[in-house]
Amino acid sequence: MKSVLLAVSLLVLPNFAIAFVDSSPMNFSETKRFLKEKVIKDGDLDYYCGCPIVKTGKKLTVDLQVCGYQVRKNKERASRVEFEHVIPASFFGQQLKCWQGGGRKKCTSSDPKFSAMEGDPHNLIPVVGEVNGDRGSMKYGMIANADGFGYGQCGSRVDFKSDVFMPRKNAMGDIARINFYFNARYGMQISKQQQQLFQSWSRLDPVDKRECARDIVIAAKTRTSNSFVQSACSRLSAKQSVREGFAYVRRTMSNFH
Repeated sequence: MKSVLLAVSLLVLPNFAIAFVDSSPMNFSETKRFLKEKVIKDGDLDYYCGCPIVKTGKKLTVDLQVCGYQVRKNKERASRVEFEHVIPASFFGQQLKCWQGGGRKKCTSSDPKFSAMEGDPHNLIPVVGEVNGDRGSMKYGMIANADGFGYGQCGSRVDFKSDVFMPRKNAMGDIARINFYFNARYGMQISKQQQQLFQSWSRLDPVDKRECARDIVIAAKTRTSNSFVQSACSRLSAKQSVREGFAYVRRTMSNFH
């Protein structure tokens, strides 16, 4: 019986062993290439609309018919995948001195902290290109169904009048935890109102297996996890291991009958 209990206890331990590949910082272009090659798989869903991503060589497109997407204006851009800065470069750039001397171009060339933030893969998610363009640097918020534009069955909404973008429910928690991560790692300022919004979103959309898998792959490349994701993944792993452990006990004990 002791051996059975030991097996259960070992199963409970979360397995997050990572073979670290490269800890050197990536620039924006390198990060996009890394995400295309190592993180995104054919059939993955874009974050804002839940549209299936189609990988054809190095090209990424989205299947708009499957997700019921309604093009607002730019059909060509809607058909392709783009990488969205959850926290826009203009937002965190304006909190740095380099921005005052020449904006994004100046910061990219002269400020290592900005370059690290700009190329941080935790902050880049694949989305429908048109939605990425519409969101721009809008702040996140809630939008009533009667307001703004909703892209058909997409789930995300944009309101140009109030300059607010609302992601679909299944992306809200991911976005919240990315903001928490940027605040913790880089000292990025988040208003009290936005903090409250993100806390609500994180509860509404808890960490799932996809978010855990993404964090592990990114951590293997950068040596840095999003701790707000990793801690929740550890709990998920423990719960799953406990279930597997008790199933193992039941199977083992049945052999004694």
